[in-house]
Amino acid sequence: MDIKDFFSPIDLSLFNDGEPHPKNALGYTIQIFSNENNFPELENVQLAILGVEDDRNAVNNQGCGQASTYIREYLYKLNNHQLNSPVKAKIVDLGNIRQGHTVDDTYFAVSSACAQLISQKIIPIIIGGGNDIAFAQYQAYEKLSQTINMVSVDQNFDLGDADETLNSKTYLGKIILQQPNYLFNYSNIGYQTYFIDSKELDLMSKLFFDVYRLGQVQAKIEEVEPVIRNADMMIFDISSIRQSDAPGCYTTTPNGFYGEEACQITRYAGMSDKLTSIGIYEINPKKDKGGQTCHLAAQMIWYFMEGFCNRKHDFPFKSGTDYTKYRVVIKDSQHELVFYKSNKSDRWWMEVPYPPDKRLKFERHYWVPCSYDEYKEACNDEMPDRWWQTFQKLG
Repeated sequence: MDIKDFFSPIDLSLFNDGEPHPKNALGYTIQIFSNENNFPELENVQLAILGVEDDRNAVNNQGCGQASTYIREYLYKLNNHQLNSPVKAKIVDLGNIRQGHTVDDTYFAVSSACAQLISQKIIPIIIGGGNDIAFAQYQAYEKLSQTINMVSVDQNFDLGDADETLNSKTYLGKIILQQPNYLFNYSNIGYQTYFIDSKELDLMSKLFFDVYRLGQVQAKIEEVEPVIRNADMMIFDISSIRQSDAPGCYTTTPNGFYGEEACQITRYAGMSDKLTSIGIYEINPKKDKGGQTCHLAAQMIWYFMEGFCNRKHDFPFKSGTDYTKYRVVIKDSQHELVFYKSNKSDRWWMEVPYPPDKRLKFERHYWVPCSYDEYKEACNDEMPDRWWQTFQKLG
């Protein structure tokens, strides 16, 4: 199936008062699907923007299906600094995925389009719709039979109850229960405890998932870089950003990330050699003030693109000479911890052993990104939580 069939072209007369963008702007330099005869060729493309117009399962946030047009208004005006950079990415905008006859039709279109893009080593940047679209984003990997790690920037876990239908508040529970299941690890960045049931925290612990409170992340935001570096897909719920910085969402609250922190997180995502899709959801132009939220989302995408152009390509390992190896023996433990530091980027990984019969299935999770602080923990006879959680899942 030709993925062009899923998309509707973008009316460029809606942007920049119908005038061409300056030559250094993204709206001029990226190839945009603007009429039925110019759907972008995907050869040598690295990044593809795609909008989703469906918000039927966005709980209490109808209107977020129109976000992609408003985000593009600001995104197209941003300067493309790649023009003067030695590393350039070929970027296309594929237009919007039409609202299907049913929501399941929309999910099928999103998952099919993303699966094809990922298989061609093109990163889809999904904008518009509610968190339920993340289920379709996950299904793309299911179509590829690829075991993945997922990271979500969200104030909630969105587990829901087993008997509830799929929507923006239950999508994660549906992913966990999906069979066959291709989710190896889930990480939440920025949950707010007063929104979380204690049973949900217990479930995260039992599943050996890693979750990080908002205050914990804000105190040392660079510590989430290894978490993001380990992910294949990212979900960014705009309500995780405080209301004063991103009012354009019906579920936004007084506390959350600052705008610059959100941009830093998406830059980390862009820099990850492993991450192959990102979705920014729940943005509602009806609630926005002066385009503030859509403008912030555009800048988050810009930072993701900048991060991508600064990838170090040091994962997976290519040569032992590119890394410095450290061995740490923890007192009263039967395990020797092996760390690797990239000589190219100064980033760290841990080696986690697993049974030989599981090597093929979990090979991509053998090297676990970590931080220098975790290496120091091990040197102080403390087992890093991330190492132990991964070991439990591999065993």
